[in-house]
Amino acid sequence: MSQKSILITGCSSGIGYDAAHSLAKRGWRVFATCRAEADCERLRSEGLESFRLDYADNDSIHAAMTEVVARTGGGLDALYNNGAYAIPGAMEDVPTDAMRAIFEANVFGWHELTNLVIPLMRAQGHGRIVNCSSVLGMVSMPWRGAYNATKYAVEAMSDTLRMELRRTGIKVVLIEPGPITTAFRANAKLQFDRWIDWENAALEPLYRNNLVKRLNDATQKKDRFELPPSAVTAKLIQALESVNPRPRYFVTVNTYLANFMRRLLPTRLIDMILAGG
Repeated sequence: MSQKSILITGCSSGIGYDAAHSLAKRGWRVFATCRAEADCERLRSEGLESFRLDYADNDSIHAAMTEVVARTGGGLDALYNNGAYAIPGAMEDVPTDAMRAIFEANVFGWHELTNLVIPLMRAQGHGRIVNCSSVLGMVSMPWRGAYNATKYAVEAMSDTLRMELRRTGIKVVLIEPGPITTAFRANAKLQFDRWIDWENAALEPLYRNNLVKRLNDATQKKDRFELPPSAVTAKLIQALESVNPRPRYFVTVNTYLANFMRRLLPTRLIDMILAGG
């Protein structure tokens, strides 16, 4: 049987990095992409095939797919959409330009790349499209509105694609991580500093006493039930290698609880739980 191939985004660290190395060890041909060429060089030195793909750069998406087609002769067995970031802050303080930017990276770029992959998979009669969503694509939490919105969009796109492609041999799967130990919070702080004018906000006391302290916490204390990236990779392997994969794979206790809440609890009670009373 020929070696299976997968394109993974966001491989510079965390979930994507662990997935790329783990799948390569399992015999997959991994195309591990990153936003920065320096990270691609590092991955190449570690033995991975790596080239640049930035969801916010349409030219880089098309160039990456051209590279995949050239290296495989026109086929691709799987796509793992993973790269994403957050902009912490109250919705009233997130500029509309910031919302445009995060949707470009977390949603529109995913859509563009996926639409380039589908014709290859349709022609070969099979494929897996795995989208890394979040517990925040199932329930919303305060101060995370921009990220919540993008993950809800990913959920909707994935559910729609799964139904539309159900007779093509292409399976669409969602991975639902909860808190995972990555550089996600550090990257979120960079976006917070760029976009949020919290010192002049109506909610300035809440920023000062809560969110800003958390973002500046050098100890990076783990969240309750937080797991390492390998926990996500374990579910990814099931999504890729199962004959008939589930529509969703939950990771961490938080995602199971969120799924329970959204199905069984009244909206006001969920609001009280997630907003802290």
